[in-house]
Order: sequence, then C-alpha cells, then structure tokens
Amino acid sequence: MKKLKLIIAVTGASGSIYANELLKTLVINSKQVEQVDIVFSEEALGVWKLELPSIDPMLFPFNYYKRNDFYAPCASGSNTYNAMIICPCSMGTLGRIANGISNDLITRTADVMLKERQTLILVAREAPYNSIHLQNMMNANQAGAIIFPATPSFYSLPSSIEEVIKTVTDRVLIKAGLDIKIKSWNNNL
Repeated sequence: MKKLKLIIAVTGASGSIYANELLKTLVINSKQVEQVDIVFSEEALGVWKLELPSIDPMLFPFNYYKRNDFYAPCASGSNTYNAMIICPCSMGTLGRIANGISNDLITRTADVMLKERQTLILVAREAPYNSIHLQNMMNANQAGAIIFPATPSFYSLPSSIEEVIKTVTDRVLIKAGLDIKIKSWNNNL
C-alpha cells in the first residue's frame, strides 16, 4: 500500500473533538502515512483551548505550519498531496474556498487541491444551514470538494462520545485513502 501525504487544517468552528480524534487516528495508523502537515487557524486554537483545555493541539508528531506561511510546501501545486481534510470546517472558510479567496494558508492550500484535482474534504460543522451556506457547499462541490458534514451515525451502537465522533472521523479518513475498518450498516442488521 502506498503511503499517503495529507494536509489537515483546523478552523474555528466548534468541534475540536473531531480534529483531535482524527489526529489520534492518524498517529495510530502512522504506517499508512508518509507525511502529515497541519495548519491551525488562530480561531481554531482558541476554540480548542475552550473545548479541550487539557489537550495540547501541538502534541501530535506531524509538521505544523502557521496560517500565514505561504512558503509551506502545501501552498504550491508542485508538491503532490493525496488529500486535504479541513476538520472542522467553518462556514467562513468554506465560503472563502467556494469563492476562490485564498487569503491564508488554509484557503490557499484548498485552492491548490482543487486546481490540481486532488481530494479536498470539508468537514462542515454548523447547524442549521442558511441558503448562503448551501450555495457555498454547492459551489465547492462543483469545483471538486467533498462536503462531509460532521454528522455522526448510531447504527454501530457507540457507547462513548469518542465512538460517536469516530463514526465521522474514520469515514473521513477512509475517504482520504486510509484503510480503516469500521462497522458498516450491514454488520449491524
């Protein structure tokens, strides 16, 4: 199996628990990844501190880049990545991506992924959606992004918050190319 090069971006939407679980799973499955680059928005760091005060978001053994570092490898199409996951993806970030606004490393990298026809997964975290959100999702989807709302499933009968969160993050990582075993709908009928 080919090892993957991934970019993980975390934006300021509520849902740091999703990003934390996704990063933990990448550590556990490190044999499947060659490289993981991480970008946090300033807002994401503030939300993380509020939602997960006992967990350091910089503890994961990956490459970290600042939001304004346009010299990071992921800012150029000359560097090939298999997938970018924005988790959670705020509606502001999604809107900028959907409208081609590359004002920071997160939106620039998303733009690169779209222009290079690479996998871009936007783990949307908002409810309810207004018509602007929905139109931006359509625009991003038509440009090639995968809109993946942070909507858990329950047919696996999760017994903890972590197991509920994993019903989203494991499927996101599968969509990015990792081989992760999950309970499918048929396993529980």
